[in-house]
Amino acid sequence: MDKTIKEPTATGASVTPMAREPIIKVDKAAYWTMRAMDELIGVNGGERVGVRLWDGTCWPDKAPRQVTLVLKHPGALRAAFLPGTELSVAEAYLYDDLDIIGDIESVFDWIEALAAATSNWRNKLSAAHLLRHLPRIRNERHSQRGPARMTGKRHSIERDRQAVAYHYDLPNDFYSLWLDRNMVYSCAYFHSPDDDLDTAQQRKLDYICRKLRLRAGQRLLDVGCGWGGLVIHAALHYGVDATGVTLSSSQAKLGNDRIAAAGLAERSRVVTSDYRQVTTGSTEGYDALVSVGMIEHVGASELSAYFTHALRLLRPGGVMLNHGIARRGSDQPVHEPDFTNTYVFPDSELMPIHVALRAAEQAGFEVRDVESLREHYALTLRHWVRRLESCHDEALQHLDEPTYRVWRLYMSGSAQGFSTGRLNVYQALLVKPAAQGCSYLPLTRADWYAPPQKP
Repeated sequence: MDKTIKEPTATGASVTPMAREPIIKVDKAAYWTMRAMDELIGVNGGERVGVRLWDGTCWPDKAPRQVTLVLKHPGALRAAFLPGTELSVAEAYLYDDLDIIGDIESVFDWIEALAAATSNWRNKLSAAHLLRHLPRIRNERHSQRGPARMTGKRHSIERDRQAVAYHYDLPNDFYSLWLDRNMVYSCAYFHSPDDDLDTAQQRKLDYICRKLRLRAGQRLLDVGCGWGGLVIHAALHYGVDATGVTLSSSQAKLGNDRIAAAGLAERSRVVTSDYRQVTTGSTEGYDALVSVGMIEHVGASELSAYFTHALRLLRPGGVMLNHGIARRGSDQPVHEPDFTNTYVFPDSELMPIHVALRAAEQAGFEVRDVESLREHYALTLRHWVRRLESCHDEALQHLDEPTYRVWRLYMSGSAQGFSTGRLNVYQALLVKPAAQGCSYLPLTRADWYAPPQKP
């Protein structure tokens, strides 16, 4: 820092330093906050992230940075970091013990540096000693939405319905503020980082249809279809009969309204149902099945049933595209309550890609192609965050500030996760082998990249 901070005396006056050191008078909380910042991550830790205290004091200095962490009261740092959990840091932001101004994604690198600095017990104890000098103050943990409170058996149909409703049954108008025009709530597909979101999401929908090699007259099932963007695209551009399934009644209503507006009601629909309750509707089964962003909600204990039921719904030679987020195989699963399970996606589980592929093979699928779209999801999330931030005031017409902050925090944190490789997203193309192992698939992927055929 460019000035020396001295611990206040009992009367509040600064301890007299050596003559060559300028004096700044601060209260005890400011002193211990500044000292904690210096000792926990050092002055060099403030290269990208600056901190502004409740009294206007800046750490490590007043130079502009990508992002500023604003501590709203003397107990903010303690409230966020003394419990030592991801959830405590998140809740300090959600309930305005602190605010984040600027490039919020940069904060996650800073927090990881802080976690590394306190990775052993000696450093943890030292950090706790510093933070305990701060007053025990925090804002009330209250919002219209609050944390998720699930009841019933984990991954039962009823509990899964509660989990989906918790996340998706916010006003559709809120999602439409920052999603693309097709309201696709999953990873887009970019040819260039400069692509706009609408173009990249339209391209993703088409890429999925090409991977499935859809043709006019086929039957497509979209499990976890959201607001029906893929259902509409496949019916309109590939001539298939498409059925989408979601547990969210608000998604189903808007999806069917959009289908009707597009004049596609005769060959596409969105139904409210659990995937385990879906039947083929005929003796032949579906020609293709797609699941985008669904497997994260299935749970490791249900993977076998998930892929077994998907196989049962397909005709012999039918294909399934499973698109889902995965964690690194070298990382351990999280067992304690974290931000995502508490405020974003209750009961969600991220598994390494090999776990999903093994379950698919054990169910009877043949794995034909696996593609990572990791960088594409980082780009997608950055679009979403920018769009959400740009319509902050409009968002507050549909929900409260803590709920807005949930989405800003989770999407920017996910962007950092995909950017660094902590998270990944894969598209796996699976086939249900026909007699004598026939897959009916071409020898190359060339048709994936050819101009699309008209229905």
